[in-house]
Amino acid sequence: MKRHNYLNKMIATGMFLFGTVAGAQAQQTPYDASRLKTSWEVVENHYQGKDNFLSAFTFVNTSNKPFPAKGWQLYFNFIRMVTPGELPGHVKVDHINGDLYRFTPAEGFAGIAPGDSLKLAITGDAWAVNFTDAPAGLYLVWEQMPEKGFSIKDYSIRPSTTAKQLMRYPGDKTAVITPTDIFKQNAAVKDIPVSQLPLVFPTPISYAATGNNLLWTDLPMISADPQLAPSADMLKADLQRLLSKKTTGRTTVKFVFDAAMAQDKPEGYTLKVSPEGVVITAGTAAGAFYGIQSLKTLIPPAAWGSAQKSFTIPSVDVTDAPRFGYRAFMIDVARNFHNKRDMLRILDLMALYKLNVLHFHFSDDEGWRLEIPSLPELISVGGKRGHSTDWRNMLPPSYGSGPDTTNTAGTGYFSRNDFIEILRYATARHIRVLPEIESPGHARAAVKSMESRYYRLKAAGKEQEAKEYLLTDLDDKSTYSSVQNWSDNVMNVALPSTYRFLDKVVEELQAMYKEAGAPLAAVHMGGDEVPGGVFEKSPACLALMQQDKSLTGVNDLWYYYYRKVNDLLKARGLSVAGWEETGMRKTSINGEAQSIPNPDFVNDNFQLNVWNNVIGGGQEDLSYRLANAGYKVVLSGVSNFYFDMAYMKSFDEPGFYWGGFVDVDKPFYFIPFDYYKNQKVDGRGNPVTPELFVGKDRLTSFGASNIPGIQGLLWSETVTSSDRMEYMILPKLLGLAERAWAQDPAWATEKDATKADAMYAQAWSVFSNVMGKREMPRLDYYDGGFNWRIPTAGAAVDNGVLTANVQMPGLIIRYTTNGEEPTLKSLVYNGPVQAGGKVVKLKVFSPRGRSSRTTTVKVPVADMQLKNNKL
Repeated sequence: MKRHNYLNKMIATGMFLFGTVAGAQAQQTPYDASRLKTSWEVVENHYQGKDNFLSAFTFVNTSNKPFPAKGWQLYFNFIRMVTPGELPGHVKVDHINGDLYRFTPAEGFAGIAPGDSLKLAITGDAWAVNFTDAPAGLYLVWEQMPEKGFSIKDYSIRPSTTAKQLMRYPGDKTAVITPTDIFKQNAAVKDIPVSQLPLVFPTPISYAATGNNLLWTDLPMISADPQLAPSADMLKADLQRLLSKKTTGRTTVKFVFDAAMAQDKPEGYTLKVSPEGVVITAGTAAGAFYGIQSLKTLIPPAAWGSAQKSFTIPSVDVTDAPRFGYRAFMIDVARNFHNKRDMLRILDLMALYKLNVLHFHFSDDEGWRLEIPSLPELISVGGKRGHSTDWRNMLPPSYGSGPDTTNTAGTGYFSRNDFIEILRYATARHIRVLPEIESPGHARAAVKSMESRYYRLKAAGKEQEAKEYLLTDLDDKSTYSSVQNWSDNVMNVALPSTYRFLDKVVEELQAMYKEAGAPLAAVHMGGDEVPGGVFEKSPACLALMQQDKSLTGVNDLWYYYYRKVNDLLKARGLSVAGWEETGMRKTSINGEAQSIPNPDFVNDNFQLNVWNNVIGGGQEDLSYRLANAGYKVVLSGVSNFYFDMAYMKSFDEPGFYWGGFVDVDKPFYFIPFDYYKNQKVDGRGNPVTPELFVGKDRLTSFGASNIPGIQGLLWSETVTSSDRMEYMILPKLLGLAERAWAQDPAWATEKDATKADAMYAQAWSVFSNVMGKREMPRLDYYDGGFNWRIPTAGAAVDNGVLTANVQMPGLIIRYTTNGEEPTLKSLVYNGPVQAGGKVVKLKVFSPRGRSSRTTTVKVPVADMQLKNNKL
């Protein structure tokens, strides 16, 4: 696997490099963009005492000709809203749409002389903490070539190092997480011998090692009752990849069908391993499949690296079934595209760890990623990002995708055949795929694609056909700005053509699922973050409200929309899934605007993903309120399950953090039916006390019956590559898998807080050891190896002695004291190191030789050493 260049490679100037200097531009331009050396840095958070920050671009002209005083535009993406206007230096900055901005020369701009530089300071909202907060995708456009953008590839980000650059606001808990902080976090983790660890993961209902081992030197004889024959075939394929000998040996694997288990525990199984062979008993093919996954976790991790002459697995008795029937993971392929290989690898991971729903977020403002053959513009326009003068035939650059439509994060889609292949692959692994059509907000890709279709057909004189699937009231004068700063991203809910569009997409989705032989019971219809101001000046909406007297204001259009969507899906034998807002109603309490569970749809089998549980944000109980009201709620809270949140507060740790920092411990310590109990920090990292949850709704027994499961999510704004995708998912996915599959742990129900804390600490130690000694080493090799995040070393110093530790015992720490970067040849850390007066560098290594980022510690001179020096 390729290593994370964006994490591991620092250039000599102390900047993170996004590219190398490009050669001369192929076309004649007033200036060669490759000679404009560019950097960006945070100047100050909490600028002028407000919740905003000052940052600065520095442009250095390395050419022997001046950078022009006029005739250019410089575009960039930035996830923060920038204050528009003219800057010192006579350059204007303005907002285009979404996260796209532009610099242009103002009156008095003199250009940049050869060897000279220009610094432009801009003010953005909120704050910036890590390198993924930085602007990206810079490119120049020249007046004489308005349709062509020239990327600025010599672009770097200066690391933030000072308190004013790193502290978000007064009272911020810490500037960054230090090696000492990490050491303290790791200190409670005990090193547990492998022989004392459960070797089946996620934790089964019962597990017993029975002694002796099963030796496999060649393929076993595999037999199965007819109902479980497909499972037998899948195991045979796995073992054929693992064993170099293809002959059939003396050992056996038997799949036994038990009809009673199908009624009692449809996904349950028993697994018995002895020196003679394996017996898996199940009442369904899914149960047998999960028995196979448990058997696979017994196989030595390194065995997955290449064909083996032999390997042994321990004899065990396992009885198991999942806690939740809905164990989900969401992948966003819209903001940045992830290809078919990525999807298949995600499905492999989900299967191994017994997750059974892939929430497929294929449409959003920044991309539509699934071919709908009858609506080709959805991919020819909505699946393509790049520079244009009007962006009628493509979407604008977002999240640094740049001016070229060849950028694989910005441009890409799944063909109909691709998706059918993904569906078949998922179905064979007992994973259901839930497609999401984001609507009516977060829909810009669809909206603009259908506008492009409209203009194409109108130009051909087909006015009626042009309007058939139009999502826009072309006379709408409403002004609004979405959370991501789009001004034109909402489907118009008053247009009949909007519902024709949705029905057409659902029709074609159903056809794909049918051809793939994949189940489809619901379609996720989005429903989140429709901005204020929308629909207010739409003639179509105003006419509808005049016609339908039940609509007393624009807020009522929301319920109108979801009644129509519900009817549309019901007519096709489907039910509605959506984000939490789908089940909410706006009202007022004591004159203040409030949102409450909407009674209108409680009996319509709506299933809601509730994301808003930011601890300290005021909506901590929203999941429980909706479940208590009767909605089916999949717990999907940002505080524990948003995998796009950065692991920790560090400049070189990628990801967002608006909902808090999320390491693997947060999904692990989540208690589904009482998550107030074990929340440890709020969204800003401050310790949480029980008082925070006073007055919050508690989950009732009825509410608990409405929670089918939990879901992890990876939004892709900062995820532009396969490596970054895997880094953000792993190892967090293992915490999700444990909570979704395993029964409620004892520490979750213990009423004595002291005992519960001690029980949790022991469980966390076991889990950390299982990760470090079994599962992460396995993922070094499984399916070709995954780019999971290797934690950085913790380090503490006392009187010239350095002590180090790691989050996952079993991983190897190596170090140097001569200033060089640790390698596989460096010393292994086995205990405290005398290092007074030296700079110690440490890295954590996986079994396959990949490494973490470097931890650098300057060790002060020891007291005795200092005394001797003075003498």
